[in-house]
Amino acid sequence: MNRAGVSFRAAAATDVAAAVPLIHSSGPAAFEYVFAVPGLGDAQALLRRAFVDGAGEFGWRNHVVGELDGAVVAVGAGYGGATKWWFTLAAARQILGHYGWRHAAGVIARGLKVESVIPPPAGAMYYLGHLGVAPSLRGQGMGSALVDHLLATRPAGSGGSVILDVAVTNPDAQRLYQRLGFAVIGERRSTLANAQGQVPAHRRMQWQAPA
Repeated sequence: MNRAGVSFRAAAATDVAAAVPLIHSSGPAAFEYVFAVPGLGDAQALLRRAFVDGAGEFGWRNHVVGELDGAVVAVGAGYGGATKWWFTLAAARQILGHYGWRHAAGVIARGLKVESVIPPPAGAMYYLGHLGVAPSLRGQGMGSALVDHLLATRPAGSGGSVILDVAVTNPDAQRLYQRLGFAVIGERRSTLANAQGQVPAHRRMQWQAPA
């Protein structure tokens, strides 16, 4: 347990109902822009499939969850540049299985466009993503506890620099990350939009481990 009263563990496929809405809350506009297809469901439908599948960026194996009184109230992921191609292959398989050939190409194309705004980790970079906390518990230390846990449990040899991205439309999250030692190192503008979502500009933030 920690100062927020939450305990963390590796995610499991059975966490899907609680975890996926929290993952979605970490970037709803971008998720809807990429994954929502009229007549085939919203972004959470694809995220549920990928989470239960277990593989890739959105699979349960890539996540930790925070529990409070037996309920999942937080979720997050930490991963490095070495995952890029494995995650790409898993995502392509999941997208094809979910949407079929007719719609998969468009979903993949939109996902690649979003990578110009929110690039995946590369090289020795260690990346924190999908950081979500139950709305009723925000502002109570849960987000800090989640990030602290991910920093403390990153793999040995992952290097000192840790990266995350935050939407310019989410100043509360940016202030939280700044309090935790992250600093803005760049901003990527976005013109990506469709009827399902408009991807905001994102700021990249970096944390440096104490010497």
